[in-house]
Amino acid sequence: MPTNARTHRTAWQVFTRMARRQPLGVAGGFIVLLMIIMAVFADYIAPHDPTAMNYSAFAVAPGAEYWLGTDPLGRDVFSRIVYGARTALFVGFVSALIGGGAGLVLGVGSAYFGGLVDLIFQRVMDIFMSFPLIIMALAMVAIFGTGTDKVIVAITIPFVPRCARVVRSSALAVREMPYVDAARSIGYSHSRIILRHMVPNVMAPFLIMITAFVGQAILLEASLSYLGLGVQEPTPAWGLMLQGGAELYAESAPWIAVFPGLAITLAVFGFNLFGDAVRDTLDPRLRSQ
Repeated sequence: MPTNARTHRTAWQVFTRMARRQPLGVAGGFIVLLMIIMAVFADYIAPHDPTAMNYSAFAVAPGAEYWLGTDPLGRDVFSRIVYGARTALFVGFVSALIGGGAGLVLGVGSAYFGGLVDLIFQRVMDIFMSFPLIIMALAMVAIFGTGTDKVIVAITIPFVPRCARVVRSSALAVREMPYVDAARSIGYSHSRIILRHMVPNVMAPFLIMITAFVGQAILLEASLSYLGLGVQEPTPAWGLMLQGGAELYAESAPWIAVFPGLAITLAVFGFNLFGDAVRDTLDPRLRSQ
């Protein structure tokens, strides 16, 4: 059998096996993949300019020209949802990666040094974690202001202590491993031990946290935008679509709120399902079951 055919057959077997064992995870991965395709190829998928206003098409119902209808300013809802996926994924991935990466280093460093450093660090993390995510995000927006870049900062900061706390619990066990003691004994620097020997061994919980953070970041961005504190016009964003008079047209033009709300729900649902599948795959106890 040719090598390419054998490779394709093996990949298909892996996919079918995963589909049988993790059907919801595959469904979540499909939703995530669909979002990525929408974001990357938005220029080719969207039939209209998402920021172009057409007052002659005021709140038009879904039809052949406007597949999901138009909003109160005559903008195509489908095109704005497609471009809104780009905004949601950009904010979600950047916030999750920066916040998770900072939490990873801080959590491993806290576990490695221990003692007074760990005690002070954990008390600071307790202070940050005592506030709900949305309250922390609102506080950060009040400090840094609105806009896409400011929203990323506002969402990133609350993620740091949550990731650090989870990673620290795994790093405490890694710190006691013989190879860490061996690295100390031969004179490796603290930074080398942390980055080369400890961080790679706590990547499983880190990856799980990242997938969960992306969904949470998308929801937080939509919430802040709905309140007028997040992404600002004319940038297409799902939260802004809900804010733009959708509640005033709940009966006469329900599609203005239904489709953006459905997009947010599916995005968060997809990342949560995919994150659960990643957790089940990387956790040896769940994998053995």
